[in-house]
Amino acid sequence: MTHSRLSPTLGYLAALVAGVLTTLTASPYELWWLGPLAAGLVYWALQPLRPRQAALLGWCYGVGLFGSGASWVYVSIHDYGYTGVPLALFLTGLFVAAMALFIAVTLWLYRLLCGPRLAFLTFAGAWVLGEWLRTWLFTGFPWLLLGSSHVDSPLAPWAPIGGVYLLSLITALSGSLGVEFLRRRWWAALPVAALWLAPLALPVQWTEPAGEPLRVALLQGNLDQLIKWTPEGQRSAANTYLEMTREHADAADLIVWPEAALPMFEDEAEPLLARAQAHLVPGSALLTGILQREGRGRYYNSVIGVGNAEGEYRKEHLVPFGEYLPLERWLRGTIAFFDLPMPAMTPGASGQAPIRAAGSVIGNAICYEIIYADLVAERARNAELLLTVSNDTWFGESIGPLQHLQMARLRALENGRYVIRATSNGVTAVIDPLGRVVARAPQFETVTLLAEAVPMQGLTPFTRSGSWPVWLLGVLLVVPGLRLPRRRRHHF
Repeated sequence: MTHSRLSPTLGYLAALVAGVLTTLTASPYELWWLGPLAAGLVYWALQPLRPRQAALLGWCYGVGLFGSGASWVYVSIHDYGYTGVPLALFLTGLFVAAMALFIAVTLWLYRLLCGPRLAFLTFAGAWVLGEWLRTWLFTGFPWLLLGSSHVDSPLAPWAPIGGVYLLSLITALSGSLGVEFLRRRWWAALPVAALWLAPLALPVQWTEPAGEPLRVALLQGNLDQLIKWTPEGQRSAANTYLEMTREHADAADLIVWPEAALPMFEDEAEPLLARAQAHLVPGSALLTGILQREGRGRYYNSVIGVGNAEGEYRKEHLVPFGEYLPLERWLRGTIAFFDLPMPAMTPGASGQAPIRAAGSVIGNAICYEIIYADLVAERARNAELLLTVSNDTWFGESIGPLQHLQMARLRALENGRYVIRATSNGVTAVIDPLGRVVARAPQFETVTLLAEAVPMQGLTPFTRSGSWPVWLLGVLLVVPGLRLPRRRRHHF
């Protein structure tokens, strides 16, 4: 393989293909072995390019990745945002192009600052630092990270040690070393073999049961999102969840309703919650997602409990355009998508205490929050179980809910905790500490999922430290390849 035969145009095309291949590593395709190939394609095409060309190559990769892997954005905008096809396509394209800029900036900086020295290492370090940038800058969007697909791969045992970013680092490094191997640098096979075989010697599980299994009932109402906030939708939601609770109250220690299950505020729902509590058996609890309002203009997306439950949780990391509108002064009223019948949410405080329900300590992550590895690790440090309630109805029949489930599975593996996932229309599931789905409800059906979840104690290395050691490792990998400033010669 030589760079001289590869024109920039072919490199851009290779990057576009690599982006699509990365989507195929994720659910529902789960071809995790394509991850190193995708990273290797980018590494191969990148090396001979100037910084501006590298930025374009990164943007092409991002377009391939988000254009194929985040196509569910169109469903949210068109089907549930009251937006026509041309405008929905334009907004989706704008989203894809904007997200691709994160990768463009990453590769531009990489080629600007790093030379050919130890390129296979600096590339992997730059990749994981780019994912870190995408996680937090402008509220962040850590969707389709390169490591997310490895919950089912031989690399999975690395997750409790370094989390998703360590998996991304290993995948990117495997890709760059694979290219070096194809250039007849045979030594490159040794570190790849070590990275992929080392998990055989790692602990299988880092945590242990803290008590008896908890019987859980996860209620999936499968209600029509388009009428949810109408009087008819409110009546339908109340009747559905109350009846499902009555039917399964004797079979569960913990009953969970999904995110914003009742399309009303908590103070409006109090009579309905009192009726639900009357169905519960002594010692059991019900947790539900619900909206709260407090004072003038303060609204929260929350989880509260009735019965044997103490505490509440208010969503800390909000979704832009879904729960609040950036640049509201200019965007409000321009198109129907920016005028959805939902008040602007207020973020909950950081460091909230876990909820105690049915004798267990439960850490919470509402919907979008489950994709933030460090936020979930923070919740897991003081909890025996993890709960995520979600309304994936916004994704429609796209691949979005399946990708969302895969990331929840990785959070379970990273933290050695059961994850209980209750959604409006799927995918409702119970996930064990190894990231395996032990019970799952069918999508798009009104159904109650009955299963068991075991409270767990002990902390994985990732739960203790979070991602910062891997981000530091990324910096250390980049430093040896930095271009040294040229010394000016002085003439006397």
